[in-house]
Order: sequence, then structure tokens, then C-alpha cells
Amino acid sequence: MIGVFAAISAAVAVAAGAFGAHGASGPQEAEWLRTGGLYQLIHAVAAIAIMGVARGPAIMLLVGAALFAATLYAMALGGPRWLGAVTPIGGTLLIIGWLWAGWLYWRS
Repeated sequence: MIGVFAAISAAVAVAAGAFGAHGASGPQEAEWLRTGGLYQLIHAVAAIAIMGVARGPAIMLLVGAALFAATLYAMALGGPRWLGAVTPIGGTLLIIGWLWAGWLYWRS
């Protein structure tokens, strides 16, 4: 199931990046879409790469990327700016996922 979610996440990331490049209403919105798409895509690929060895961290990367990107996407599409205060929670989950993966790989 991790692979399915990661593949869908990557597809959403590409769509967000494309919309940011061609359909965003302004430069700030385009930047939010670009940043969200980049982080989401990188972490979807990373989750696929590590899911066989580090399942927990792979899930953490996907959840963190989804939260990080979704808040940026929502603001880019007109959502409330207070969502920007939630974005760092997703980033923190990404950091935890990477540290957890590193710890698991170091232990093995």
C-alpha cells in the first residue's frame, strides 16, 4: 500500500508543479505549488526506495510530505493563510522520517 500511496503522491506532485508553471494566479501561488510539488515528489520517490527496508520511515515521509504540500497547495488555491503555520509540522515529520531511516540503516 505504501507504493500505491507514493505513486499517487508523485502524480499529484507533478500535477501541482504543472499547474504552478501554467495556471497559478500569481507568483506567490506558483512558488507554493512549485515548492509543495518538489518536496512531495522527492519524498514519494524516497518512500518507494526505502519501503522494503524502512517501512515506518517511508510512511513518515509520505505523511510529512502530504501535510507539507497540502497546506501549500491549499493556500495557492485560495485557502486561508493560517495554513502556513501548519506547513512546518509536515516539514518536521519529514525530518523525523529521515532521521528514523538513518537510525534504522545505521543499526543494520
